[in-house]
Amino acid sequence: MSKIQWQFPRALEDEAIYILRETAAQFEKPAILFSGGKDSITLVRLAQKAFAPGKIPFPLLHVDTGHNFPETIQFRDWLVETLGLELIVRNVQDSIDQGKVKEETGKYASRNALQTVTLLDAIEELKFDACIGGARRDEEKARAKERIFSVRDEFGQWNAKIQRPELFDMLNGKINIGENVRIFPISNWTELDVWNYIREENLAIPSIYFSHEREIIERDGMYWPYSPFLNTTEEEKPFKGKVRFRTVGDMTCTAAVVSEASKLEDIIEEILAAKISERGARIDDKRSEAAMERRKQAGYF
Repeated sequence: MSKIQWQFPRALEDEAIYILRETAAQFEKPAILFSGGKDSITLVRLAQKAFAPGKIPFPLLHVDTGHNFPETIQFRDWLVETLGLELIVRNVQDSIDQGKVKEETGKYASRNALQTVTLLDAIEELKFDACIGGARRDEEKARAKERIFSVRDEFGQWNAKIQRPELFDMLNGKINIGENVRIFPISNWTELDVWNYIREENLAIPSIYFSHEREIIERDGMYWPYSPFLNTTEEEKPFKGKVRFRTVGDMTCTAAVVSEASKLEDIIEEILAAKISERGARIDDKRSEAAMERRKQAGYF
């Protein structure tokens, strides 16, 4: 392995910090979309650096599906308490109870897509004009189309025709009444960049990113975390395996990878040798060829 592969390009950090400071300057009420995953943890660290020695001026907004990994929720609460951050939680279950969304049924039922309505309601309720997310262009082809300042219309939907050109480092945050913006400070990072940053900054992350033993089932050639939320067939019997997760979403749509990676250096080596993409284990992306694109157009993260 070459030395370059182990180094994090600090120009990416500088760019992200500039974007966060521009967000604070151009918008009245931004929030950080926080899932407890590695990308949103990285955003929190960048925000710390951007506004030091002051506190992070944005609250964290978590849309909780109710089917999240318990390890992630525990980590979220620990991080918020440790850093003295403001956390706002809105629950998909409330949207279901209010009849705004309908619980999916069947073998592949998931609450992941239902988050969109809960998020849009939270943005309207709390009057956020900008939401900062950890999406990266290398994750998925629909996300590669995103601008760093990604305008959403009065319905909260993404429309390619209303996006602004971003020449050099010029970021235009001007919006009309009812519109809001999704902001992606680490849009130009790769999965490897994120892990190298976590290693160099010595950031704490949820335990499920490391190899651990848990109950899983095999489905469609992948290993799914066994939980009360997963609709299984009689043939799908849980068994124990040593796995970890490359990406963290709803437990019903996030598959694990068999792994012995118990420390950050092991994870980085594993990524360098991987033959599938980071989101190759996200079942929600496999529902159709344009699954992410359609969710994004509807107002998804």
